[in-house]
Amino acid sequence: MRRQHQLAGWREWIALPELGIDGIKAKLDTGARTSALHAVRLVTFDKDGAEWVRFTIHPRQRSTRNSLRVELPVLEWRRITSSNGVRQKRPVIQTTMSFFGQTWPIELTLTNRKNMGFRMLLGREALRQRLVVDSSRSYIGGRPTREARAGRKTESGSKSETRSKSRLRSKTRSSRSRPKPEASGKVKSGSERPPPERP
Repeated sequence: MRRQHQLAGWREWIALPELGIDGIKAKLDTGARTSALHAVRLVTFDKDGAEWVRFTIHPRQRSTRNSLRVELPVLEWRRITSSNGVRQKRPVIQTTMSFFGQTWPIELTLTNRKNMGFRMLLGREALRQRLVVDSSRSYIGGRPTREARAGRKTESGSKSETRSKSRLRSKTRSSRSRPKPEASGKVKSGSERPPPERP
């Protein structure tokens, strides 16, 4: 049975579960063949006779917070010509991508996309036989929670949620227990005293 293609916008929030990313904003570019992920501090090393790469990911746009340090085997090296015409040799990794309830393997080249509009670019190879891109629409798959948009994995009872709820309860108790200030011109019995008449 032929797989039905999922409709997607030109920009979407997708997940990379094997890398610990619940949400990263990606540009879906049918004009590019390969896909790219923003990565810095790349270091290659040998592990069990195979070449691996260690790198840092900053999933959140224009932020270095909530960075992730990842190690994966190098699938191969490719020479890529960027949109500004610069050729670069990049390591290629393989991981899984999740979008709209579907998960499938994709290949990603690693490069510094700090000055680009998106931390991730999805090219034709990742989209083929999976997604059909409507260039007039965005975020058809919806947007993740604030924690996921920040690059954090969401967990029930997380520390951030606990701290937030604790502060909220503390403020509520404080407002309830704090005595209300008596307004000037009021007696303790609660009856209002009329203002003095001016001569």
